[in-house]
Amino acid sequence: MNDAKRSGILLDVSDYSVGFRTERGLAQVVDKVSFQLERGSTLGIVGESGSGKSVLNRSLMGLLSSNRQIEEGSALFDGEQLVGSDRQSFWGKRIGMIFQDPMTSLNPVMRIGRQLLEPLQQHLSLNKQQATERAIELLTQVGIPEPKRRLRQYPHELSGGMRQRVMIAIALAGEPELLIADEPTTALDVTVQKYILDLLAELQADIGMAVVLITHDLGVARGRTDDIMVMYGGRTMELAPSEKLFTDMSHPYTQALFSAIPRVDQPKHTRLTPIAGASPDPVEPPTGCRFSPRCVYAQDDCTTTLPEVEGPDGHQFACFYPVGTAASVQARATNIERGHTATGLKIKAVGTN
Repeated sequence: MNDAKRSGILLDVSDYSVGFRTERGLAQVVDKVSFQLERGSTLGIVGESGSGKSVLNRSLMGLLSSNRQIEEGSALFDGEQLVGSDRQSFWGKRIGMIFQDPMTSLNPVMRIGRQLLEPLQQHLSLNKQQATERAIELLTQVGIPEPKRRLRQYPHELSGGMRQRVMIAIALAGEPELLIADEPTTALDVTVQKYILDLLAELQADIGMAVVLITHDLGVARGRTDDIMVMYGGRTMELAPSEKLFTDMSHPYTQALFSAIPRVDQPKHTRLTPIAGASPDPVEPPTGCRFSPRCVYAQDDCTTTLPEVEGPDGHQFACFYPVGTAASVQARATNIERGHTATGLKIKAVGTN
């Protein structure tokens, strides 16, 4: 038996890379990412827009394949290699996906019933009557009232929260082993967000599926995942058990993300610290660490050498000057003294304007 099956690992990704040929050259959007996801567990993937989160997961599903795409590395799903294979056989029945915007993901000219019945008939080989009964059950399960009437409606007749619940029902129609949720609550108000996330947790427990939750919201990731992977510039910056990431974060980018979001334990009118600069160009990324141009700790070696992702006890990070170490304290002091980092980012002492 395959080692991945023996250990309970459902998805085993190793040195996985995705690039696209462009007129300017190769855009390396995902660069040697590695992680493992156990059955029934949840991995959160966080990072700014353009960090590679969505491309990573859409490419793993085979949704981005084209003659411009270059895919390398390994991605084993239940011991089967995804890279270089036709992944349509995995869609629906083994891997489901909830997309970020249900209004653009649902077919606007097709009734909800047809969009829900098709995967049920295709993946579970149900006849129309059986598929209709199962569709009603699914809509009821995801909290949609009057499910029979909803089957006859079009997406534009439903609210944003209702459309997202329909997307969840479609994704779960084949009772997949893995659910990829790409920013599933971004366009929803806070109360609906909580309902959707609670619903996903309940359904996960019932079905026993693994979940990859892609989000830019660290607060959501903290309370809803077992492990969190922080991505930047297509690379893994840090990977750790969720609570450990917050209590013992090691990468400067993780620290910068945390400092840029409001927290309930902060006093009112607390000034947030934005991350200076912009995300790297995937065609011409900086040499060395991808985050070095925006990092307050950056030293000369950060600009020339790409740090490996490593660390003990399931807590891995790619940094020469991890947060909270003597090395990072000295690096910050050096940068404050000279007024800038090795990449030219201006640095001020704490408390100065």
